[in-house]
Amino acid sequence: MQTTETRKRTRRGTQRVTMTDVANAADVSPSTVSLYLRRPGAVSRHLAERIARVIDEMGYVPNLVAGSLAAARSRTVGVILPSILNSFFAETYNTLQGMFQAAHYQTLLGVSEFSPEEEESLIRAFLAWSPAAMVVTGFHHTERTRAMLASCGVPVVEMWDMPSHPGEAVGISVGFSHFEVGRMQTSHLYDQGSRKVAYIGAAAHQDLRVRSRTDGYDAEVLRRGLHEPIDFTVPDAATTEVGRWLIDEILTRHPDIDGVVCSNDALALGVLFEVTRRDLRVPEDLAVVGFGDLPFSNSCPPPLTTVRPPQREIGRLSATQILAALDGARIAPQHHNLDCELVIRGSTRPVGKR
Repeated sequence: MQTTETRKRTRRGTQRVTMTDVANAADVSPSTVSLYLRRPGAVSRHLAERIARVIDEMGYVPNLVAGSLAAARSRTVGVILPSILNSFFAETYNTLQGMFQAAHYQTLLGVSEFSPEEEESLIRAFLAWSPAAMVVTGFHHTERTRAMLASCGVPVVEMWDMPSHPGEAVGISVGFSHFEVGRMQTSHLYDQGSRKVAYIGAAAHQDLRVRSRTDGYDAEVLRRGLHEPIDFTVPDAATTEVGRWLIDEILTRHPDIDGVVCSNDALALGVLFEVTRRDLRVPEDLAVVGFGDLPFSNSCPPPLTTVRPPQREIGRLSATQILAALDGARIAPQHHNLDCELVIRGSTRPVGKR
């Protein structure tokens, strides 16, 4: 039976892990592995546990493409998004779909609802049909998902984030630093005159990118040294109503804040509604900055200052990397760190003025 280290080397290979690889690692015949996959109860408990352990460690996914097509790749690209409610994910997907369709590939879309376990289930199902490539969102995967992606033998792109340490990414990554977005938002509020800045975030326990932006806020507050961080984050979805509730809580406890960073433009819109109800002026009494540059951001009263993520560029570059690899180019694992744009509108003061 192969050692754990041997299995790790097999996982890191560029070829898809096969049933024979699993059989060799488990020290059984391929027919025994096949029988286990078809009828687990027909294999002894001892062998079944050994085969299951090797399958998990190697990230093996059975190929469901039948007969002579079993070794072939389909002309589909699997794409896993955490949500289709946020328009910036939709913009990225539309860009991916358009570029793949122009190259005669079709996209297969799955939505994980921010659940690593649901993502694992979707990826297992997608890989069983031999996609040409996989695109997933972020790096927060289960260990089984990481094993499957590392051993699937097709190009893999992780998008919408940047790895925080070596080895976090499975292959190619295309995204930006959410930590730096949090710093950018907070720094702008201080630079335009705010002296006590709070942070509100939603879906923070599901979406680690929100947590990263919160960490960026905390770091900038501590760097400025004017006050301790005031961050309120909740597991609820990022909606306008949640934004109203959060800013009401903060203003009740900290009535002297003069700036608020929002993890999402929908929350920021709720802030604008609530401060209007309280007869506060934006930005004179409270400056507000969001994230996402959602369609309403330029037309709400006042127009919302926000950070615009490079959603189309993420899709374009992800598709470009995959199509090049599918065309035979040798694409080394690399990380494409894109820039976000601070879009200054009426919800914040001109820099340097109060």
